[in-house]
Amino acid sequence: MNKKISAVVIVLLLGGMAFLGYSLMQEKQANRDMQELAALDKQEMEKEYQNFAAQYSEMKTYIKNDSLIAELTAEQERTQKLLEELKRTHASDAAEITRLKKELATVRAVLRSYVIQIDSLNRLNQSLQDENDSVRAKLEQSNQQNQELATQKASLSEKVAIAAQLDATNITLSALNKKGKTEKYMKHAKTLGVGFTITKNVTATNGVRTVYVRVTTPEGEVLDGGGTFAYSGKQLAWSMKKDIEYTGEETSLMLYWTVGEYLGGGQYNVSIFCDGQAIGQRNFTFNK
Repeated sequence: MNKKISAVVIVLLLGGMAFLGYSLMQEKQANRDMQELAALDKQEMEKEYQNFAAQYSEMKTYIKNDSLIAELTAEQERTQKLLEELKRTHASDAAEITRLKKELATVRAVLRSYVIQIDSLNRLNQSLQDENDSVRAKLEQSNQQNQELATQKASLSEKVAIAAQLDATNITLSALNKKGKTEKYMKHAKTLGVGFTITKNVTATNGVRTVYVRVTTPEGEVLDGGGTFAYSGKQLAWSMKKDIEYTGEETSLMLYWTVGEYLGGGQYNVSIFCDGQAIGQRNFTFNK
């Protein structure tokens, strides 16, 4: 009798060890996927910082205003400093990555303001040169200046495209019960609601945009919404998506995901994407 009991205990122990091993393997895979996405996100941020620093350097080459050049130099140095901080930061340091992502949005906004300012100056110069075209003695010089302005305009068009990237702020994640009321405990959630605001951007092109939202659980799993989208050369699963008519003005959105099975407590991550770019992200912690 004792031998039979011992055999049953051994079988149960072996089964438990096998289940534990499988769970650990799944958790490690989820962690690897999260680390890979974090590394990709950090790599994209480094590229943007490098591009912005290069744009400041290029703008200074065709500006003769010493005061404006000094301002551009200061912003370029600040951008370079933030880039060095990002390079020293590990991709898993969520708090520091979030801070540097907010700084990146600020750098983008500052660059956008200089692009508009310089474009305005170039338009004024163009107007003055159009008047000079009436003086035949200076026709050759005027034609040369017009060619230079055309080159600068093409370069500025590229900078405007960078400045036109959208930003998502005021991100919220709510666990809603069957009555639609907010819950502190994720186990009572029947629906998840993600709210955010796309900020005003006068340089962005108006039209229909598709906004994708990814919600990642504490276990590193993405809540599946039934499709994928392209980001940084990869196909990523989305949890929610919505087509909007963007007019350049501030736009507030609320998207919902129906809970199909139990969700546990812990830290959830919300990441928002549009036009192939990551435009905002935030972490939220819920009770079990």
